Amino acid sequence: MAHSVSARKRIRQNAKARSVNRWRKSSIRTAMKEYREIILHGTNDEAKTKLNGIYKLLDQAASTSTMHKNTAARYKSRLTSKLNQKVAG
Repeated sequence: MAHSVSARKRIRQNAKARSVNRWRKSSIRTAMKEYREIILHGTNDEAKTKLNGIYKLLDQAASTSTMHKNTAARYKSRLTSKLNQKVAG
């Protein structure tokens, strides 16, 4: 157990950051699942609007320490390619 005041504060800060990071990642995963369902059963316009929302979530997560910017870019690229396959096919 931490004894110094600064170590106790750091424990509190880490717990808060962890909960925020978990919430952000969970919301991104949920949005991506919904997007995959739209790709399978929805229209192209629905997919495009959902993709823009996911872009926003990914950019917000990448701007903090929740997710690395290259990870967010990789997700965006893969999701965009799914939409392009749907539009083409």
